[in-house]
Amino acid sequence: MTKSEFRYAHHPNDVKRYTTEELREHFLIPELFVKDEIRLTYTMYDRYIAGGAFPVSKPLKLEAINELKAENFLDRRELGVINVGGKGKITVDGTVYEIGHKEALYVGKGAKEVIFDKNGEQPYFYINSAPAHQSYPTKKVTKNEAEIVELGDSKYSNKRIINKLLVNSVIETCQLQMGMTELQDGNVWNTMPPHTHERRMEVYFYFDLEVGQSISHFMGQPHETRHIFMKNHQAVISPEWSIHAGAGTSNYTFIWGMAGENLDYSDMDKVSPDELK
Repeated sequence: MTKSEFRYAHHPNDVKRYTTEELREHFLIPELFVKDEIRLTYTMYDRYIAGGAFPVSKPLKLEAINELKAENFLDRRELGVINVGGKGKITVDGTVYEIGHKEALYVGKGAKEVIFDKNGEQPYFYINSAPAHQSYPTKKVTKNEAEIVELGDSKYSNKRIINKLLVNSVIETCQLQMGMTELQDGNVWNTMPPHTHERRMEVYFYFDLEVGQSISHFMGQPHETRHIFMKNHQAVISPEWSIHAGAGTSNYTFIWGMAGENLDYSDMDKVSPDELK
């Protein structure tokens, strides 16, 4: 079963007046993994979709949701999936791809059937999707095949490893890009110093967070920041005008996914920490 919800885009001047409840209602995606369901959130920010597939007792077929007005989910879209659980498999038009922990699969525009299933263990398939104008081949990407970048410094509590999985330096995509950032022991800040990029929107998905711990995700314009406290296996929508950074009460891992005008990973407008308000 595939279920979806719809989110409008928001003007930054309106967001300034949001209460905590309103901020969470519009930007937080609190529950992605529900037993034997595919849960999706369709946002008007670049018509991006984020969600999760959680096959527990049966395989799950990705169905075209009402917002797409299409026969098949990928008639006009591309898809990225990263497994944050145990071994699983994804079948695309009859071809089976075994996807292990922290491995990714890109599925190009035009694929007719996508099925998520277990493979002896319990997978958690995190899903992102964006509109596509061209079809590129379906391809699995492991951490060994990712482009690896080490950033940060323990002095500033932000030492981290960035795994660029579904990006144009690794595979061909139309506009979808996904990767995974792992915070090292004793480090809690992500994307700090922060940045915005008005040519792309982004979604952050947090996992590997210990039970009882929390992450404070910071968003908003650099001079008008807001925060949302988040738990393990939750995602948050980041508009193109917003920073996207966070600090946890312990270290964690997060997946970043984005789409927009270009595929230039370095296209960002950096903000010095002492400029934030």
